[in-house]
Amino acid sequence: MQSPVKVAAVHAAPVFLDRAATTAKAISIIREAAKGGARLIAFPETFIPAFPVWAALWAPIENHDLFVTMAEQSVAIDGPEMAALRNEAKALGVTVSMGISESSPASVGLIWNSNVLIGPDGALLNHHRKLVPTFYEKLIWAAGDGAGLCVVDTPAGRVGNLICGENTNPLARYTLMAQAEQIHISSWPPMWPTRRPSAGGNFNNVAANRIRASAHSFEAKAFGIITAGYMDAAMRDYLVARDPSVIDVIDQTQRAASFFVDPTGEILGDSLQDEEGIAYADFDLRRCIEPKQFHDVVGYYNRFDVFDLTVNRKRIVPATFVDGPLTRLAELGPPVEP
Repeated sequence: MQSPVKVAAVHAAPVFLDRAATTAKAISIIREAAKGGARLIAFPETFIPAFPVWAALWAPIENHDLFVTMAEQSVAIDGPEMAALRNEAKALGVTVSMGISESSPASVGLIWNSNVLIGPDGALLNHHRKLVPTFYEKLIWAAGDGAGLCVVDTPAGRVGNLICGENTNPLARYTLMAQAEQIHISSWPPMWPTRRPSAGGNFNNVAANRIRASAHSFEAKAFGIITAGYMDAAMRDYLVARDPSVIDVIDQTQRAASFFVDPTGEILGDSLQDEEGIAYADFDLRRCIEPKQFHDVVGYYNRFDVFDLTVNRKRIVPATFVDGPLTRLAELGPPVEP
């Protein structure tokens, strides 16, 4: 394991609702980050093909066409986009964390908010589906399962990931802590409006993400990569052209930031908010050790005789098929005419 290791947080916009073009952009960014020395490159929540911010802007009866497009542009885990990303990671020898809207082989209308971790040999190291879509995201994505609640070994260190609001779930976070997590990736959307700005009280995206990231790193004694999406002019123009009444919401809702935190919760390295780019930081993983002397919540600083956590990491499927006589009969083909 290399330490210190250079990591990258991608603060970028997709080619809105175009999975092929966004995959091509992602590959270009991966090449740039690898050239910059990054060994672990993290992309935002559902970077491919986009984050469905429209679910916050308009009522569901106005968005049927956008849901259809989102489903059609979502990514199959065994599809060409994933193959291209895996080939690129292998060619460059880097580890890539990618947020995708994932399509399902069981239903053309079933999609998940997912994250995949690709190793430097092109292997799919982890495949996580967001446990619970947050607020208006429930209008888009199905609930995931615990199969991806894994921390995996990479040349950069032991890496775990949670998507957006999952970083508010203490049991999900503890599950990763209990697997010797050294680097925690949290991925976020470009904006998250909850109220019209004129009414006040909108969600403070930057402050909330900083609190959650620092809390996890402080408790886990792990480094944090906070990677958020970016709304570029093309995405803004697409939404405004559909309905100019949302200009105020889009332009006055706080944009998310991408940054890094150390095992004490302090910010380090680059940060980006109002411009597209790649943020970099150097992580010295030996810095994860000393703070464990103070509070090791998965070691001596716990009471396992009092608390007992069980995590179901079984992949949920809609049906289990057992072949029987009718299946075998169908394989024989249609009856022969006498």
